[in-house]
Amino acid sequence: MATNNTGHEWLAQQFEAQRTHLQAVAYRMLGSLSEADDAVQESWLHLSRSDTSEIKNMGGWLTTVVARVCLDMLRSRNARREESLGAFASEPAMKRENGIDPEYEALLADSVGLALLVVLDVLSPAERLAFVLHDVFAVPFEEIAPIVGRSPTTARQLASRARRRVRGAGTDSDADLTSQREVVDAFLAAARGGNFEALLTFLDPEVVFRFDRTRVPAGMPMEVHGASDVAKQFPGRALLARSALINGAVGVVVAPLGRLSLVFSLTMTNGKIAEINVIADPARLSQLDLAVLDD
Repeated sequence: MATNNTGHEWLAQQFEAQRTHLQAVAYRMLGSLSEADDAVQESWLHLSRSDTSEIKNMGGWLTTVVARVCLDMLRSRNARREESLGAFASEPAMKRENGIDPEYEALLADSVGLALLVVLDVLSPAERLAFVLHDVFAVPFEEIAPIVGRSPTTARQLASRARRRVRGAGTDSDADLTSQREVVDAFLAAARGGNFEALLTFLDPEVVFRFDRTRVPAGMPMEVHGASDVAKQFPGRALLARSALINGAVGVVVAPLGRLSLVFSLTMTNGKIAEINVIADPARLSQLDLAVLDD
């Protein structure tokens, strides 16, 4: 263990050389820049308190440490989602915490792939870790196994299950999915732009909009019927909404900074949206098969 200033400075230099990599690992694991910074800082504390004389691969050692820290954070994260339909209505009122700019974090989420973060958010902590470390950072399963407390074979299976969920297994043809996504993306663009007339063109005249009964806003009905009344729910909204594959069909997810809050399951008829079912209950959200839509 380094006990003098020179040794401490050398250790700090070694850590700083790995900081960018560690932040990338932590961010993909946690989906939050502030939490990722906390995990990286915790990994520095582990390093500064450890006997480094036996460390042969500083980068690998630190990656393992930050992965363990992230795994603990994921396991302790409160599963209850506090966001409701209000998250769909407008951008959340986010504050700067620990000097983190929420706008920068939103940009970072987009650069990493917001859709990927959404899908990762519904994986188990062990699946998420195995997938991120192996598929994103090429860490061997032999090194992942002790982090999750499983065998290399089981670690491989964890990553495989996560990979299937990330890629999805659509039940519709590629052509159907492409046409569905075109409709959904155009609908969301019209909603963001407040274009009421455009919204009507994507809705079936008899469309039904159903709220999640666990999250019905005060004073709002459980269902809204008809293209005109349903369209009135959307102008100027959908700022946080993105299209995604939901149980094999194109739908909409609302996920501030990659944290899944709402899902809009859609049914289409003759190229128009005929049903919109809101899912907000965390238990139901966790049961959905979500997958990334390729850009």
